[in-house]
Amino acid sequence: MRSYLDFEKPVAELEAKADELRALEARGDGISLSEEIGKLDAKASQSLKEIYAALTPWQKTLVARHPQRPHFKDYCAALIAEFTPLAGDRAFGEDEAIVGGFGRFRGQPVCVIGQEKGDSTETRIRHNFGMPRPEGYRKAVRLAELAGRFGLPVLSFVDTAGAYPGIDAEERGQAEAIARSTEAWLGLPTPSVALVIGEGGSGGAIAIAAASRVLMMEHAIYSVISPEGAASILWRDTARAQDAATGMKITAQDLLKFGVIDRIVSEPVGGAHRDHGLALGRAGDAIEASLGELANLDAPSLVEKRAEKFLAIGRHI
Repeated sequence: MRSYLDFEKPVAELEAKADELRALEARGDGISLSEEIGKLDAKASQSLKEIYAALTPWQKTLVARHPQRPHFKDYCAALIAEFTPLAGDRAFGEDEAIVGGFGRFRGQPVCVIGQEKGDSTETRIRHNFGMPRPEGYRKAVRLAELAGRFGLPVLSFVDTAGAYPGIDAEERGQAEAIARSTEAWLGLPTPSVALVIGEGGSGGAIAIAAASRVLMMEHAIYSVISPEGAASILWRDTARAQDAATGMKITAQDLLKFGVIDRIVSEPVGGAHRDHGLALGRAGDAIEASLGELANLDAPSLVEKRAEKFLAIGRHI
């Protein structure tokens, strides 16, 4: 069953009518409804194009959080062959909000690290809704250091509302773990590509996104705080999240303009959740292109250019 967002209601109604006619035609009464079905499909497709061509920042936020949007496990399954996950930070324990390991991306050995939200009640609880604890970031650092030691590129997939803010996480050094992870990414001696696939929330995202190339899916968001969090701080009213989303410039289009990201990966019409295969294929092509741009740079150049890239963010020319 496809899940529709509120602003997709016109499309939902048209597709529901088309499905009803298909069911009626399938009953085998000899009635051909192909022409009517075709017209409804065409109207639904056109409506979807018009809606997604004019999404507001808040609507993009809803798309980025769509329950049927592909998660890290989907990207990993589609793009990484021979994936071997590694667990634990060798200090406290395992954190399944961050999944990482080694595999092959289109034949090239790579280190892969991603935030996984889960797609059912059971998996969401197991992955803590994609909100990592300190041991998750320390595991990410451990894997990134292994990649650097063996000269492997690092691919990271960002999808988190933010690092877990619980007392236990704070007691185990959440802020320090995020800072160490960001430092490790900035100092990687190998090529690194980060892709924001859904939500990129605050330090919880930048900790594995301080990469040589930062990519974003077309309808993903990337910000220092969630729109709801910003609204609660600025106006003491989470109902104004739409206003906050507009003012914060959280969309891929705004962030490319500001130089925060390097490339936008286009999604199928209607969002990545409508066609996983097409979305994942385009993401793979963008990652491959980015790795190709970095292939001839030596370790000192990679570190220097990465530092220049992030230090340049926010400068007025």
